[in-house]
Amino acid sequence: MNEFIKNINIPIIKLISEEATIRGIKTYLVGGFVRDIILKRKSKDIDVMVVGNGIDFAQGISKKINKKLQVFKNFGTAMLKTKNYEVEFVGARKESYYKNSRNPKVEQGTLEEDLSRRDFTINSLAISLNKNNFGEIIDFFDGKNDINKKLIRTPLDPRITFHDDPLRMFRAARFASQLNFKIEKENLDFIFKEKDRIDIISKERINEELNKILMSNKPSVGFTALKKSGLLEIILPEICDLEGIDEIEGKKHKDNFYHTLKVVDNICKNSENLWLRWVALLHDIGKAKTKKFHKKIGWTFHGHEYVGSKMVDKIFKRLKLPLNEKMKYVKKLIMLSSRPIVLSLENITDSAVRRLIYDAGNDIDDLLTLCEADITTKNEFLQKKYLNNFKIVREKIKVVDERDQIRNFQPPITGEEIMNSFNIKPCKEIGLIKEYIKESILNGKIGNSHKEAKKLMLKKGKSLGLIVNE
Repeated sequence: MNEFIKNINIPIIKLISEEATIRGIKTYLVGGFVRDIILKRKSKDIDVMVVGNGIDFAQGISKKINKKLQVFKNFGTAMLKTKNYEVEFVGARKESYYKNSRNPKVEQGTLEEDLSRRDFTINSLAISLNKNNFGEIIDFFDGKNDINKKLIRTPLDPRITFHDDPLRMFRAARFASQLNFKIEKENLDFIFKEKDRIDIISKERINEELNKILMSNKPSVGFTALKKSGLLEIILPEICDLEGIDEIEGKKHKDNFYHTLKVVDNICKNSENLWLRWVALLHDIGKAKTKKFHKKIGWTFHGHEYVGSKMVDKIFKRLKLPLNEKMKYVKKLIMLSSRPIVLSLENITDSAVRRLIYDAGNDIDDLLTLCEADITTKNEFLQKKYLNNFKIVREKIKVVDERDQIRNFQPPITGEEIMNSFNIKPCKEIGLIKEYIKESILNGKIGNSHKEAKKLMLKKGKSLGLIVNE
């Protein structure tokens, strides 16, 4: 019995093996589950390949454990969910592709034909569940060796693999990022040659791969691979525009492309929020358009937060990312991305803190997490100094927020109360009074209380010519 299998006490796998023996059918564990066993990574997705009809076999297993089976006839697959695992059954098959589609023509195939059609050698391994060689690893394409070498490589000629299904080009970058592997040079070269084939891939499928890269522990690996392959220039040219260092009169600026990747990696250490990771990826995209050189102060990027925030709409629409609260969240945090940094460098006033809390609302903690991730200096003294400054900012925010209750601020005086107080109908004066009260609270002129706000309301109303309703 193979060392990888004998230590896996998974009842569903044992049942599949027993059922295959009874039926005289050959079955194998395949794909990512095998790869993860070798890498000693946890996986909840079990792929079972049946030499024969995978759906019929799955139906038999379903009846034995009395679990509902999901059948996808168009794909020839069936899904069975147990307490701890999702088991997908598929029959061994071979595929052929048409030039303008990544949807293959599927026929019944052999074990080797099935494994050869898979994207990479690390996913082309199988483990036998058959009685005569239970636990044996089947490795036609040297996948185990590639796992040991941490290498992403196609089982067939990469020209065929990537041309047939160009989504595999993104999957190469994604696996490199998730596993911290490298894409084999010949494969990377062919991705570059075939990069324009991504035109036949839906933006939704591309987004799925980008999101998986962003949710990996070190997304910089995946985005560096996309950059080298030429794919990033096609899908996110705004990020590529950040690459490079200009020098005039001995004055340089940092490479904002690699700085961005470092920020993304940093934020992954502190947040699982996908959209905050998107913020980190896009937070500096306005710098390419705002870069200017001044003889006295060197390079500046004034207003890059505002410009970058405006660019998000176009990017999200082009990539068909959600045009809802997620996009608003990304835009807002990019717009605010430099505000806490300014507070960390100056004497922090309560007024400035109140305004930041008001503008950020419940996203204030995410904003500070972004700013801390934005510290990419290699100077340990400066890094420690900047992080300590943000600790001070966090504490100040906590104190002001608890005292003044500015987060998700609701005016203590409503429009209805203003109308009743002055016996007026809806008009512009109501908005002027509410804005005056809000600004007075944020500036610290009055506290965030109804009593103080009402007193100010009456005073402001009289100055606008309104008569108090006695």
